[in-house]
Amino acid sequence: MAAGGVVGIFLLSALPLLCLELRRGIPDLGIKDIILLCGRIFLLLALLTLIVSVTTSWLNSFKSSQVYLKEEEQEKNEKRQKLVRKKQQEAQGEKGDENLVLENESLTSFATSNREAAKRRNLHKPLTKGSPPAEQPVQKVPDFPEEPPETAEEVVTVALRCPSGNVPRRRFFKSCSSQVLFDWMMKIGYHTSLYSLSTSFPRRPLEVQRGWSLQDIGITVDTVLNVEEKEPSN
Repeated sequence: MAAGGVVGIFLLSALPLLCLELRRGIPDLGIKDIILLCGRIFLLLALLTLIVSVTTSWLNSFKSSQVYLKEEEQEKNEKRQKLVRKKQQEAQGEKGDENLVLENESLTSFATSNREAAKRRNLHKPLTKGSPPAEQPVQKVPDFPEEPPETAEEVVTVALRCPSGNVPRRRFFKSCSSQVLFDWMMKIGYHTSLYSLSTSFPRRPLEVQRGWSLQDIGITVDTVLNVEEKEPSN
């Protein structure tokens, strides 16, 4: 369509010149000269048409290549976004599975740890005829406070290094009662009648009293406590 328009404009502009030449040189022009003139005009038209066609096709191909590159870039961006979302979902799923596994391990280690501790205690006691077997203490966990968020102020993170090798961690407010540490130890499967808590360095038993907070017993920063089996009493 563009080539036809250019050819039409050229014909309209060349027609007055052709008429003027014919009017001026009618006596001198012969049939042969008229044919040669027409041939030159048609040759110029053909050359002009070829140039317009090549230019139009090149412009169309350039536009189509730009459109293709733009679509390809959009597809790459969409694939990249899908991959990022998939990785985030997988990371969240793995984190949830890990928390579930840790919780299950803590619950299952309760029975085995208390059973082994009670068995070792019974080995130190003299065997008497007709003595009833030692009963495993019943775990009674009181109400447990909710874990504060990470962004909360006046919060410390406490970790318990258990005999099983697990090291659970939890956040507490510094104003919480110090008794909450023993409640937490019972909750993860270590009864207070068989196990006690001690500081890592210096290594000493953790002393708590009713009415003392975590800040009162010296836990003002992130701390690691050891869960240790109590020595059997004679």
